[in-house]
Amino acid sequence: MAKKKDKTEEQFAAVEETLTRTEQWVENNQKTLSTIVFTIVGVIALFLAYGKFYLEPVNEEAQQELFKSVSYFEADSFNLALYGVNGEYGLLDIIDEYGSTDAGNLANYYAGISFLNMGDNESAIDYLSDFSSDDEVVSSIAYGSMGDAYMNIGEFDDAINFWTKAAFNSENNFTTPIYLKRAAMALEEGGNIDRALEYYSTIQKDYSESDEARDIDKFITRAQLKQ
Repeated sequence: MAKKKDKTEEQFAAVEETLTRTEQWVENNQKTLSTIVFTIVGVIALFLAYGKFYLEPVNEEAQQELFKSVSYFEADSFNLALYGVNGEYGLLDIIDEYGSTDAGNLANYYAGISFLNMGDNESAIDYLSDFSSDDEVVSSIAYGSMGDAYMNIGEFDDAINFWTKAAFNSENNFTTPIYLKRAAMALEEGGNIDRALEYYSTIQKDYSESDEARDIDKFITRAQLKQ
């Protein structure tokens, strides 16, 4: 019992000694610790001020510029959308000037789609790769468009990968059957019949109301004949 008591006292003494050392270290380094704390607080304050007084106004400017470019984009005037007109910013200017803003990010999407429509597939891939979105449908269209661009330059595997990614990124009646069918057709063309049939069958079963399902039976039959 006495041994147990002695051991317990020794443990408490060790803890006390450690605490005393810690207190002594804090006391000796109080000035340094205070400097570190104030530096961290200062950095946070600067970050918040940067967001409020710089990023917000800049993002608003970028949105105004983007609105003009999007109006050209929606009119299928892709060259004007990309490069601007009469001194106005085009999408590429917005990306260069406001790349860190939400509008600058969205400009990557519009630029990528514009280049795709103009037949510049490499540029389409570059700009769409720089785009990111929390909106699952928009990001699916971006992935799918990259698949289109890769197919246009003969990169079948990359096309299939991006179409598949687009199909399953957001499972809905709009984008999923579109990109599943494109991926399935490329898979069939490349001889991967089993996977092509899997995608065709998914459209038939899960997306029977979609436009892509209207003639899906003939695609399934054609693929089955190749097995």
